[in-house]
Amino acid sequence: MTLPDAPNSPKTLSASFDAGRALKLARSTLQIEADAINALKNRISDSSDDPFAKAIALLLGCSGRVVVSGIGKSGHIARKIAATLSSTGTPALFIHPAEAAHGDLGMVTEHDAFIAISNSGETAELMAIVPIIKRMGATLIAMTGKPESALAQLANVHLDVAVAQEACPLNLAPTASTTATLAMGDALAVALLDARGFREEDFARSHPGGALGRRLLTHVRDVMRSGEAIPAVTADVSLSVALLEITRKGIAMTAVVDENFHAVGVFTDGDLRRLIEQVQDFTKLTIADVMHANPHTISADQLAVDAVQMMEQYRINQLLVTDAGGKLVGALHIHDLTRAKVI
Repeated sequence: MTLPDAPNSPKTLSASFDAGRALKLARSTLQIEADAINALKNRISDSSDDPFAKAIALLLGCSGRVVVSGIGKSGHIARKIAATLSSTGTPALFIHPAEAAHGDLGMVTEHDAFIAISNSGETAELMAIVPIIKRMGATLIAMTGKPESALAQLANVHLDVAVAQEACPLNLAPTASTTATLAMGDALAVALLDARGFREEDFARSHPGGALGRRLLTHVRDVMRSGEAIPAVTADVSLSVALLEITRKGIAMTAVVDENFHAVGVFTDGDLRRLIEQVQDFTKLTIADVMHANPHTISADQLAVDAVQMMEQYRINQLLVTDAGGKLVGALHIHDLTRAKVI
């Protein structure tokens, strides 16, 4: 028995799909949301009395954390704003207003700044906890689409995120309004990180698992080969002995050291290939005859990304790691940097 297609099955919908209309709606949506953000930009003045400037001053003066709250689509935006603030130097957290009314409000203190997000400015769940927040002495910043709303009137600072229309053809689903609110949150985060002198290194510390964190937090000592894994021979050994050391250590080179283990030279697989073209008899050569004196070195305390830059600059695949006195303490191959995902 074959069942008929459901009224909204993919087959039924695909038969009536109008690509031209979909593309028109896509362009219209993007334009409406772009206009909403542009309107926000024009709403911010150059005056120090502007609500945005006041909000930044309050957030900078906050000795506690920034608590961001909203429900529904505004709640999703609030979570993103809290996450962006936290990752850019402003400790922040999200609290669901309904859960706050049942105990989570205990996470808010008088030292905190509370950002309440509601397009209508009348959200019941938020309005149930706002008087308590005000009573405890926390700073209240409201982001609404209605300056005359109850939430806006109760706030220490109100940020107007009103939009002319939603991108939804029915003018119902939160679309342009949530985009505008998210953009205002990003503007707050960017202004705050600049005022705090937040740097690339600070960002990396809060993102240690990301590519930037690996680049900026990984040091040469973290990826270099040390101890018995360092290929090294003295300058008086034969070339054949040096080649055995290269083979054993598997790093395609060997360091040449003096009696105090100071790096005085280096010899690589590439050097060997070039040498084969010039020399027929290797038996009488010592490593001192063919090594590169004064090799490029790097400190173990330097960032691994500095090693990458040196390798690119000098077009080499290996680096010797030395201490301040020139003593060999490690060896580094470009593959070590690749495995550590620095490259």
